[in-house]
Amino acid sequence: MSAPRGKRSAGLLLFRHTDRGLEVLLGHMGGPFFATKDAGAWTVPKGEYEPGEPAWEAARREFQEELGLPPPDGEAIELGEVRQTNGKIVTAWAVEADLDPATVDPGTFRMEWPPRSGQLQEFPELDRVEWCGLDRARNVIVKAQAAFLDRLAEHST
Repeated sequence: MSAPRGKRSAGLLLFRHTDRGLEVLLGHMGGPFFATKDAGAWTVPKGEYEPGEPAWEAARREFQEELGLPPPDGEAIELGEVRQTNGKIVTAWAVEADLDPATVDPGTFRMEWPPRSGQLQEFPELDRVEWCGLDRARNVIVKAQAAFLDRLAEHST
């Protein structure tokens, strides 16, 4: 199902420098459609926003909603925007910060599951978050969002 033209999301990509190199914090999309998927099932913590809301404010709000934690302070690096295959435009910023994935308390969404069952079930927006090196991140992130990793790597060199 494709997103209507003009749907927009904004998010924050946390990064940190470790002895293993640059790492980014990605979230695995929750719900039954992504439960057994790895490649293409990881994302920058993000969410939709309405026209008129500044994307930066939406990115910070959605970080809080998706992870249950306040967005970190720090210099925001603009990573620009990408258009996903579903037509949604995603805008992201990178912020250097450290975060323990065990402290995440994800927001939830409700959907009918199983399909056409009439039963509503609740699922986490993100069922887990993980620090990933850039190689792993490129292999698992939603394809269009890989451009954010490249832009961050360029900025960090």
